[in-house]
Amino acid sequence: MGAGSIWHWLVVLVVIVLLFGTKKLRNVGQDLGEAVRGFKKGLAEREADPPRLNADGKDTTVNPGTVERERSNP
Repeated sequence: MGAGSIWHWLVVLVVIVLLFGTKKLRNVGQDLGEAVRGFKKGLAEREADPPRLNADGKDTTVNPGTVERERSNP
């Protein structure tokens, strides 16, 4: 009985359902789905925003990593 056996995964699934119950597993699935949708929406909004350019033509879009480095280097 290897790790890829269908019976192995069926037993694991039954044990998980018995431990957590179907209601809790359904709630976890819904929360995970909402998180993935929110992440995809955030990525789509980020890609849809054109870069903001100042008068010199430089990109002024805020990058959180850059802001954090500027705060740590006075």
